[in-house]
Amino acid sequence: MAAIARIATAAGAALLCGAWLLATAASATTLQLAAGSRLMIAARVNGHAVTALLDSAAESTILDQDFARRLGLASGAAVSGQGSGQASFEASLVKGVTLEALGLSLPGQTVAVADLGDVGRRLLKQRLDVILGREIFDAARIAIDIEARTIEVVPRTAAPRGARLELVTEHGVETLPVRLGGASLRATFDLGNGSHVLVSESCARRLHLLDAAGPVRTEKGGGLGGEADRRLVTLPPFELAGRRFAGLEAAVDSQASASDLNVGVEVLRHFLITVDYAQHAAWLLPRD
Repeated sequence: MAAIARIATAAGAALLCGAWLLATAASATTLQLAAGSRLMIAARVNGHAVTALLDSAAESTILDQDFARRLGLASGAAVSGQGSGQASFEASLVKGVTLEALGLSLPGQTVAVADLGDVGRRLLKQRLDVILGREIFDAARIAIDIEARTIEVVPRTAAPRGARLELVTEHGVETLPVRLGGASLRATFDLGNGSHVLVSESCARRLHLLDAAGPVRTEKGGGLGGEADRRLVTLPPFELAGRRFAGLEAAVDSQASASDLNVGVEVLRHFLITVDYAQHAAWLLPRD
């Protein structure tokens, strides 16, 4: 769900979240995979247990409106958001919310409240109460092993394994350096993307990926904002942290704010991942 939580006020200002507090040292938490490739973790919102969709490219945590109502959260300021679907969506902001996950307690957060029913039905085949966004990644250094289905907070005193990659913020999301067909590009680090690699339409045109003859292949995609049809293309050789991928299919993302590329679970499951948003770094160790 690429950048599913890009939330802006009517004036267009980005709304990010506040301060963090480390509660306790935590052991590894189990990652659940819903619908085969959507990462879910145990969390709490104002003390209420919930299973949340983990989305490292969501700029804000989002609560489903029915879940927020059950928690007794009052509606806040109305805002519009841009998810990965074909249209914008309406949300409201609620302040003073406490988020807990991975042994972390993050009090005083501002979260968005929106209708997550469509996203849950289409992508998870189940109810979705919470999309847990970048707040948790801003708060601590986190190690993730998708294949082993573990995620945990790790100390910054230990040297992570793997190649150190600089994170650069683009349009409110974190990007990694990649190489595609010999070109150096940036790719959104998106654990909420459970489908194909995404390539922006501008990048696809620049690299002539849309010039191939033959029938046009498409797939259904998109998160908040509704379902969208996306054209599929075959990528030239793609390299991330020393690991080479050949013959990957990518879906073309027509959003103007899209990074050149967006890599999700399809690619990231091939690495042991350590990520530290506060220090603008990620370490990726190829599993094979």
